[in-house]
Amino acid sequence: MKSLDFNIFKTQPPKLSPAKGRILIAEPFLQGPYFNRSIVFLTEHGEEGAVGFVLNKSSDLYPDEVIEDLFNFKGELYVGGPVSSNTLHFIHTLGENVPGSIKITDTLYWGGDFEVIKDLVNSGVADYKQVKFFAGYSGWSPGQLEGEIEENSWIVAEADEAMIMDDDIDHIWQQAMESLGAEFKAWTNFPENPSYN
Repeated sequence: MKSLDFNIFKTQPPKLSPAKGRILIAEPFLQGPYFNRSIVFLTEHGEEGAVGFVLNKSSDLYPDEVIEDLFNFKGELYVGGPVSSNTLHFIHTLGENVPGSIKITDTLYWGGDFEVIKDLVNSGVADYKQVKFFAGYSGWSPGQLEGEIEENSWIVAEADEAMIMDDDIDHIWQQAMESLGAEFKAWTNFPENPSYN
């Protein structure tokens, strides 16, 4: 029987290294409740490892249901990843209006004074277009993420800042994959579980 010389990973996007402010796009067959067809925004990458937040997994809760003294926040609470799922994190576009924030890109910031965020939301200055809340986070020990990238579990890409704050999460994996080029559009049509094909 002749073997077919076919490898879906033969086509590769421009090789980027993981870095703060970039995204990880899960390859089509990466399994698991957290990372299946996920987009992860990296907020930290260095010698001590990496930290990021899954952008397109909803917890089916709203932040004002779980955060005391937060009122009328219309955005969802996202599942940031499998690490410390009982902790709360946020990214935002409010910059220096939130003391203690860590600048990730020109317009995106991570964390900061939580009481200030609540005040900005409750006063109507900020809403789900400027703030995204996460339960838990995604974390990798030194070298772990690089190993997963070598195994083709992830594609590293530049972040589209508008996409990161978008609350329409149902199609962002597909959009991110298609943004890599026509060759990758076919990947979006693969069944999530190849055994179902």
